[in-house]
Amino acid sequence: MAVPAAQVLDQLRREPDVEAPDLVAVDATDRLLLDTAERLPEQRVVVVDDAYGALTLGAVAAGARDVRVSQDLLVGERALARNAERSGLTGTYRSAPLDAGLFDGATLVLARAPRALDALRELTELAAAAADPGVTVLVGGRVKHMTLGMNDVLRTGFTAVSATLARQKSRVLVARGPRPDVQPSFPRCRHDDALDLDVCAHGAAFAGTRVDDGTRLLLGVLDGADQDARTAVDLGCGTGVLAAALARPRPDLAVTATDQSAAAVASARATLARAGLDRVQVLRDDAASTLPDGSVDLVVCNPPFHLGTAVVTAAADRLFTAAARVLRPGGELWTVYNNRLPHRAVLRRIVGPTRVAANDRRYTVTVSVRR
Repeated sequence: MAVPAAQVLDQLRREPDVEAPDLVAVDATDRLLLDTAERLPEQRVVVVDDAYGALTLGAVAAGARDVRVSQDLLVGERALARNAERSGLTGTYRSAPLDAGLFDGATLVLARAPRALDALRELTELAAAAADPGVTVLVGGRVKHMTLGMNDVLRTGFTAVSATLARQKSRVLVARGPRPDVQPSFPRCRHDDALDLDVCAHGAAFAGTRVDDGTRLLLGVLDGADQDARTAVDLGCGTGVLAAALARPRPDLAVTATDQSAAAVASARATLARAGLDRVQVLRDDAASTLPDGSVDLVVCNPPFHLGTAVVTAAADRLFTAAARVLRPGGELWTVYNNRLPHRAVLRRIVGPTRVAANDRRYTVTVSVRR
């Protein structure tokens, strides 16, 4: 028996994502995207970055039968799976990587507007190159977070771009008419002279091909990390710069890079491959959940402090807890963070004795020893 779309949306929960309890599982942008979509039962639908399943399961409940979804964050995939089970809609969609195969023959794309324009650019290139010529791309977001630059990016792949009227402080951009000869250009790579490293990044990867200042500060003192370490983890690896810095001068060090972001994992693999460091294991994992307790000598971490546009500490706290779990007693956690965040006290409590290894006007690098 079909489940009414309104009932499906009312049943959505954010579990297992508990990092920002003030966020909701379905919001006005989700509802506006679904209301803007036309003839859903007739469409071949691609959903990009559905937070917790509202777009995917809402489209299924409205009659869509060919629904493909790509979610950057692993926690989002797990929330969608739980919400599908709760709604009796397990097996009604299929998850896939963000690549040309995802968009092959699609006639409708539903996407949450990403924070990074490069993430929108990657989506635009893939949709224009691989979707059906009659495809409609709907990109929705909160009005305060949307910019004219998003329209410009969509115009690089589509001939007609317009915007809906705002509703409940949300708006949808509508793109039609794929331009001919658009080719995907991600991952993009740029040589960092200071590191002598090609940094590669997909659109949604934090900092893109740039190495952020906090990472540079940590890299400047990383040669002081435990020289007797035999195993190391780059926790929340991003584009893999820290993993490369650990592995390149120490061929006997077994390095694992982990991140729950699919864009980060793909970017790190590309960065490490360009550096000839295929021996580094790269895992898409949530807070190193698949690594055994007490199995690691050294952890490096540049934790996130944004969730969407909100400044939060819960994501970093989860990574610190993960580091404490996987580190052996006496193992070291090297981390860098913004000076205004209260991480040092948390590190002492969760991991063990913590000292400052470096700081500047914006960032602090600390070393915590697992008690």
